[in-house]
Amino acid sequence: MDYREEMKQLREELNENAYRYYVLDEPTMSDYDYDMKNRRLQQLEREHPEEIAPDSPTQRVGDKLKEGFSSYRHEVPLESLQDVFTSGEVEEFCRRMGESLGENAAYSLEPKVDGLSVALEYRDGVFVSGGTRGDGRVGEDVTENLRTIRSIPMTLPEKLPRLIVRGEVYMARSVFEEINRRREIEGKPLMANPRNAAAGSLRQLDPKIAAERRLDIRIFNLQLAQGRTFATHSETLDYLESQHFPVIPHKTVLTADECLEEIHDINERRMSYPYDMDGAVIKIDRLADREILGSTVKCPKWAIAYKYPPEQKPSKVLDIVVQVGRTGVLTPKAVLAPVHLAGTTVQSATLHNQDYIAEKDVRVGDTVLVRKAGEIIPEIVEVDVSKRPEGTVPYELPKTCPVCGATVTRDEDGAAVRCTGAECPAQLLRNITHFVSRDAMDIDGLGPAVLQQLIETGLIHSAADLYSLTEQDLAQLERMGEKSASNAVAAIGKSKENDLGKLLYALGIRQVGEKAGRVLAQHFRTLDALERATPEELTAIDSVGAVTAQFILDWLASPQSQDLLQKLRSAGVNTTCTEEAVDDRFAGKTFVLTGTLTRFDRKFAEEMIQARGGKASSSVSKKTTYVVAGDAAGSKLQKAQELGIPVLTEDEFAALLE
Repeated sequence: MDYREEMKQLREELNENAYRYYVLDEPTMSDYDYDMKNRRLQQLEREHPEEIAPDSPTQRVGDKLKEGFSSYRHEVPLESLQDVFTSGEVEEFCRRMGESLGENAAYSLEPKVDGLSVALEYRDGVFVSGGTRGDGRVGEDVTENLRTIRSIPMTLPEKLPRLIVRGEVYMARSVFEEINRRREIEGKPLMANPRNAAAGSLRQLDPKIAAERRLDIRIFNLQLAQGRTFATHSETLDYLESQHFPVIPHKTVLTADECLEEIHDINERRMSYPYDMDGAVIKIDRLADREILGSTVKCPKWAIAYKYPPEQKPSKVLDIVVQVGRTGVLTPKAVLAPVHLAGTTVQSATLHNQDYIAEKDVRVGDTVLVRKAGEIIPEIVEVDVSKRPEGTVPYELPKTCPVCGATVTRDEDGAAVRCTGAECPAQLLRNITHFVSRDAMDIDGLGPAVLQQLIETGLIHSAADLYSLTEQDLAQLERMGEKSASNAVAAIGKSKENDLGKLLYALGIRQVGEKAGRVLAQHFRTLDALERATPEELTAIDSVGAVTAQFILDWLASPQSQDLLQKLRSAGVNTTCTEEAVDDRFAGKTFVLTGTLTRFDRKFAEEMIQARGGKASSSVSKKTTYVVAGDAAGSKLQKAQELGIPVLTEDEFAALLE
């Protein structure tokens, strides 16, 4: 590839990832891959400086502000660090420092927290504001969200006129895992990793959301302190610790060998820290030395960040097992011969889905290269085909659920394979959590924690079992008193009277949401009638397409579904539509009103169309059903005639309404 084309491609890839990483919080490549591509681009730009483009990511520090936040100007710039990846580069850095400062240069070594960098400002010992790093000079004002982080002190013991500190906001791994467990139960998309979870949480426009995410922070630099002087960086961190800041762990060393030893030790301890980390930071400790060395346009000359490469080791695939998640997705997992990676012993790796397995051609008995580049979940990098035993066969996911035996289906718009069982034990908590939710059966007092206890104690095995619960059953649960138990039983009893539309939504049939459940109920009026429906009858309903119709038919045909419905009927749950039928005669039809209407106010006419399930549009197209033409109708009438679209007079339109 021509170097110009390679540089162009690298710029596009890096800029696209930067946008998704910093603005959308949806990265498209790993940090390591980004670093490697960025480094390659820097190399090419050094070799061909005439080809450096203004939009190159090497020519800027940060990225765009997220809409909705006011800007935050940093009085003391929040500089980025030069990344290094080898021990030789660390030794070269120390050599340069020694030449510039003398042989007695001292270094501070710290873990590099993988989070979101922020500045905090205090006046007279009181927290007043804070902002994200942004481009180093201007970031986003996230003061109110920072106030929700309990480890940030709002007042300090010493009341300096002004104090500015810099830290890294992160989400603890334990919190990240807990939130993802809850999101899985609720059927929400899982967060990608703790770093992006922290960034997305801190940049929420609603501080309540940030508070719910339980973010934390580690302070790693003193930016400004009016009324105080310090000789070393280590002294500033000790001082900040005395002011009740959560300070990053740090160690002072004197030589390159000691730097490399501490880098190794930090890597060995990485799993003992509550936060994810992707490297170690090496800084000149004496502040006067930093003044002598100064900074480049974007980086201080007195500090570097050593980035840990993804540790990769070979292992053997002993087996491939399939787990069924709470949303019914079948996830294959490779059982590995134990291998020590990134401070932990790895004995398994996710294989994601059938496409992933096929792409890498992972088979039982294969020797594979495994890595865990600071991430929570290990992954298989590649298969060593040269060591593959004879007689192995490609792996295929099972055609039935390994937990309940129900058939499985593949998402039409993705690679996920799902269990269709209505009573699958693996999905029980998620299914019943949905069943009792406000928009479904609206059973108050039965949150996920209570439902989890009911499942674990064997009191419920399906949603229908809720209707046999007694106050005594509920009162024995943790944090459930007699009053709460009584209220919950009353809510369960009341839910039996719900309209069929709410029940259909509560059943969790794929693509049958709240609106579709109501439409189906109003169309068929009884559950019995819906069960007798043909594909043609279902697709005749405007809001039900062929795919949704098949999901409904497949779900109703399942033995598990029939068992659940029979139990609900026996429990006395209403299976008829009690709401009045909706006038949907205009469903799927689009009307365009043109000219001066004498019988109708235009807005009223549009409301009449919408009330009957139709759509009022402002432009004529091939999808238009009718054009209603009043006096002095112009170009819209002409276009309708050209396209052969029926044109109604006001009288004819009134007849349709009636």
